Amino acid sequence: MKKIPMRQCLATNQSFPKKEMFRIVRTPEGTICVDDKGKINGHGAYLSKSKEAIEIAKKKKVLDKKLEVPIPNEIYEELIQRLENK
Repeated sequence: MKKIPMRQCLATNQSFPKKEMFRIVRTPEGTICVDDKGKINGHGAYLSKSKEAIEIAKKKKVLDKKLEVPIPNEIYEELIQRLENK
């Protein structure tokens, strides 16, 4: 049986399979993007695919602290839009 990689959500502190989470990356150039494939170089942080987790992350600024840069509102809007289009 193959091992399923697990990651912890920054907002809820719950563990989920890596493929069931959003990966937000700060690239070496300092830009912030959502990584669909999990292959973009840079410092990554994981959020579970739930509206509550996204709202907690935005309210408590956990992504800002983890990635050490201010996260633009467009990133949170993009995550919510991806949830709705799922």
